[in-house]
Amino acid sequence: MNFQKIQDVLDEAVRSGAIAGAVAAATDPVSTIFEIVAGRQSLDDPAPMQNDSIFWIASMTKALTSVAALQQVEAGALSLDAPLYELLPDLAPLQVLEGFDVDGKPQLRPAVGYITLRQLLTHTAGFSYEFSNPHLARYLKATKTPSAATGLWAGLRQPLMFDPGTSWEYGINTDWAGRAVEVASGLKLDVYFDKYITGPLGMRDTLFLPTPAQASRRAAMHARDANGRLKLISSEPRPAPEFLSGGGGLYSSAPDYLAFMRMILNNGGTLLQQDTVGMMCVNQIGALRAGVLGNANPALSYGVDFYPGADSKWSLGFLLNPAPGRYGRSAGSLAWAGLPNCYYWIDLHRKIAVVILMQLMPFGDPAAVQLHAAFEAAVYASL
Repeated sequence: MNFQKIQDVLDEAVRSGAIAGAVAAATDPVSTIFEIVAGRQSLDDPAPMQNDSIFWIASMTKALTSVAALQQVEAGALSLDAPLYELLPDLAPLQVLEGFDVDGKPQLRPAVGYITLRQLLTHTAGFSYEFSNPHLARYLKATKTPSAATGLWAGLRQPLMFDPGTSWEYGINTDWAGRAVEVASGLKLDVYFDKYITGPLGMRDTLFLPTPAQASRRAAMHARDANGRLKLISSEPRPAPEFLSGGGGLYSSAPDYLAFMRMILNNGGTLLQQDTVGMMCVNQIGALRAGVLGNANPALSYGVDFYPGADSKWSLGFLLNPAPGRYGRSAGSLAWAGLPNCYYWIDLHRKIAVVILMQLMPFGDPAAVQLHAAFEAAVYASL
């Protein structure tokens, strides 16, 4: 197989100023197919990108937290469908944000129903993100509630946008799932990951807080100035003051994430039962549609529809495309992404898993999206 097309796509993106650098890699169930690097880790440093450069993978963390939660379901410590408030008292009573009165005061009502782990893992519990939902952003500002991104417990105590189980909306659900794992297992999330996921898979570069030894390999964050040119922006890792974000806290590398996806390709390996992985590969939200993010903060994320016009679904951890993708992806592939334009997919039909990592804000940057599409097309052309 010739992967020069993939290298050319990444190199052209660097040459054109679309990105500062990227790492792309793929695996089959047995071993790595390719690892390709382009550009630099930082605009102000001539050091080249490396295949094991460290990236903030943000919401790509969610897949690992979902696996952790399902491990606890297999162990009998968690249930997919029992109300979670007995384990996590903060999840009751719940309030739904109905709107705002003429003075801007939030109008809340009691939620109908209770949140379950299944709803958290499928983003149907009712939670959202303020960068996606303008009503939540307004609520946080009006009530002086901190963002969940601060790592403060108060940031997780948000109202719901709808009654549990009645709609799909991307949000802080997986942060709560991570907390459920901690309470059920008696372990902090970083310790749990090391003992039951990243440790067994040899993912030594996957951490909530990069170590000093990893500093030289950490890719810097970039954005665009008013003229569309790349610039460095501050994005320094900081210890979580009160909780570790199971929804977006991890740093990782392409080889590490390949190891995680390879486990899925191998029906869970030694980490999950085959039937559990099966639940991660099929629709778990019925007639609801998934995969659409709003645009309430363009500095963090553009509005995104991952599969425009398609009846996209969500499993216990992944977005599912119902039809073949226009660039080669098979129907029923598993996918998601991370805020700094990090993307992955697991093509179950072709038995390959692919990742491309960048550090560029906001999510959905048009040049990054174009690169992702060109990269996917080049992958399938090469295979």
